Amino acid sequence: MLKKYSKKKIYKIGILGGTFDPPHKGHLYISKCAIQKIRLDKLIWIIAKKNPLKEKPYISIKSRIKLSKKIISKEKKMSVKYLDNKTHSTSTFSLLKYIKKNNPKKKLFFVLGADNLPKFHKWNNWQKIPKIAKMVVFPRQGYSSRSFNSIAIKKVSKSDWIFIKSKKINISSSLIRKFW
Repeated sequence: MLKKYSKKKIYKIGILGGTFDPPHKGHLYISKCAIQKIRLDKLIWIIAKKNPLKEKPYISIKSRIKLSKKIISKEKKMSVKYLDNKTHSTSTFSLLKYIKKNNPKKKLFFVLGADNLPKFHKWNNWQKIPKIAKMVVFPRQGYSSRSFNSIAIKKVSKSDWIFIKSKKINISSSLIRKFW
């Protein structure tokens, strides 16, 4: 008699990191798309106190966390976390290392907008990030050619990237702040 071997399901965690200054429906849209298209079991919004490549945030960390939780309150597969105090860093590399250490058997996916790719090579340990998490890139208005010609795309293996086809959401935290 042959034994039936059940294929173990790989638990997939998506990470959407950023300052969320402020959080908005564009963040929610790409989160829902990532969950659906990659079949994520969970997606975590990880709110950073500060982006090392940007100016000081406009909204306090406490308010950004509260607003983020409100936006995703109806989403069962999403949560909000603040981990700068645990990683003792604001770098994505440190964050992903921390998450992987605490979830060694789970597959990580780092979700970002194409607008991050032109400067991705300036991120701390940027070439090591795709070794920890598969990079999931969403289109952003006006960034197609700059993104595909970025240093990161040229230097990191094509197998480390997943490019999601979705509608481009023409909203950003910086655009929202202009109207405050």
